[in-house]
Amino acid sequence: MKEKRKVVLVGTGFVGMSFAYSMLISGDIDDLVLIDINQEKAIGEAMDLQHGMPYAKRKINIKAGNYDECKDADIVVITAGATQKPGETRLDLTITDTKIVKGVTTEIMKSGFNGIIVVACNPVDIMTYVAQKVSGLPKNKVIGSGTLLDTARLRYMLSEYLNISSSNIHAYIMGEHGDTSFVPWDHAYIGSKKLLDVIEKKQLNVKDLDKIYTDVQQAGYEIVNRKKSTYYGIGLSLNRLVHAILNDEHVILTVSTYQNGEYGYSGIYNGVPALISKNGIEEVLELDLNDNDKQKFLHSCQTLEDIIINTVNPLL
Repeated sequence: MKEKRKVVLVGTGFVGMSFAYSMLISGDIDDLVLIDINQEKAIGEAMDLQHGMPYAKRKINIKAGNYDECKDADIVVITAGATQKPGETRLDLTITDTKIVKGVTTEIMKSGFNGIIVVACNPVDIMTYVAQKVSGLPKNKVIGSGTLLDTARLRYMLSEYLNISSSNIHAYIMGEHGDTSFVPWDHAYIGSKKLLDVIEKKQLNVKDLDKIYTDVQQAGYEIVNRKKSTYYGIGLSLNRLVHAILNDEHVILTVSTYQNGEYGYSGIYNGVPALISKNGIEEVLELDLNDNDKQKFLHSCQTLEDIIINTVNPLL
């Protein structure tokens, strides 16, 4: 008999509910439980999803619940956190969200939970670190959404620029989900051809890649300035990650992963390509970065580590 697949979502804001709605559409879990500090909102959101069930792919047991529901969950997704305001950076949210994620993770673990935690509140690399420290779970079983959305944005923009399907574009945003991210262009491919070779052959301006990266890096701020929040893209990105885990896909995704000596750094979470399976992080793929990209990754790591040491650790 097939085991039931249960996902618990903590946080029923725009990001959480975009993820929940996408799970209803894809329809291949058995149970979805919504938890929020505002229990009435969680109940209302569950009702709203339930009423769409007649038109969904299959029946999913959707309900609002409490942290006891985490005990037998396969995955708990944490989207609870403060909303980024216009003019704020993701790192500005650190103190508020550290307290929130610490409290949420403590409650999750009280249930006896022993699955995988996926973190998607900002600054996500730091909040993933907080969730792992507080939970005490193995580091491979606590994963941040990292640069999963950034990478999707990159692939989309390259697809539009080159008029080639995004499914054939293999390129990554690495580093912090934020201002110190970067693209290792040496490791970007169109099908099996190097992107830089394609640019040269088509006689395109390589400087266009710098603009594409800037547009990717600023995309979140641009959306926040226009509509106050981003949620559809990250909701679908979380759906992709959760299904990769549940289906034991062994797929490579750029997520926030614990650094254990890869790329010469240890002790923090940062965005890198990683192999995702039912065990969480199966392996970190260590790209052979050129010297310039090594310095960019080091800068990203140091930025995150400074905040962890000076701001986060005193709160844990």
